[in-house]
Amino acid sequence: MSQSSFSRRRFLEAGTFATVAASLQHRLEAADQATGLKGRINHSACKWCYPKVPLDELCRAGKEMGLTSIDLVDPADFPALKAHGLTSAMISFPSIKGPGDVKVGSIEHAFNNPEYHDLLVQIYEPHIKASAEFGAKHVICFSGNRRGMDEETGLKNCAEGLKKVLPIAEKHGITLVMELLNSKVNHKDYMCDKSAWGVELCKRTGSDNFKLLYDIYHMQIMEGDVIATIKRDNKYFAHYHTGGVPGRHEIDETQELYYPAIMKAIVDTGYKGHVAQEFIPARPDALGSLRQAVGICDV
Repeated sequence: MSQSSFSRRRFLEAGTFATVAASLQHRLEAADQATGLKGRINHSACKWCYPKVPLDELCRAGKEMGLTSIDLVDPADFPALKAHGLTSAMISFPSIKGPGDVKVGSIEHAFNNPEYHDLLVQIYEPHIKASAEFGAKHVICFSGNRRGMDEETGLKNCAEGLKKVLPIAEKHGITLVMELLNSKVNHKDYMCDKSAWGVELCKRTGSDNFKLLYDIYHMQIMEGDVIATIKRDNKYFAHYHTGGVPGRHEIDETQELYYPAIMKAIVDTGYKGHVAQEFIPARPDALGSLRQAVGICDV
């Protein structure tokens, strides 16, 4: 056999191998798509991030891409979620007009002000009951803004206020979940802006029905060390939210966090709850961005 014939045969064999390998890779990818999500992360998305998408459409599209929940809905939204076989991993907050016409129960006006405690009991009781009847397990709450209040006083006031509502939550099997928010960019003066402060509040309430919402976007801005914090304090975290840093947009290569590693850290803690996408889509195809984010987080 000539050298040239040998070379041609080697070339053809290599080409055949490459073709077979490419075909196998295609079949494996198709199998992965047919299998769907891995099932180690329960996926949700926050309703407020899609103001131009009707709730029914968000539910339908979300379910098709693997969501089992829509976050931050109100009781009026429960029928729509039920119609699509979805739950809500985190119910939104109730509110009422308070002294000075402020919105009591909101991010700015909540548990760190004793003047609001009775009103908070008044609005959370029916809200918790309705959430439990729907089958939800978590209802969000907030610390309120500092307004010159020191950290210790804020902890004391929040603990006292929460202890008035927690018996109601315990009765209905609901966990009140205070969100950790950044006070640097989005929520100036918010008190519960550090994970250590929130963890201390959990310890002071002394109830398994009070935990934290660890918002990855917010805590990356305030303190970083996201994976280390999740590993250390996960027993105090009932829920997780995502968001790209900086800008709170898509969680892909356009931002500084590597979400697959963060999701793996969450899974490794034994967490069985939901992770909710809470980024504001910057691209025209908002639902396409949501689908992409679910794929990124499905580790």
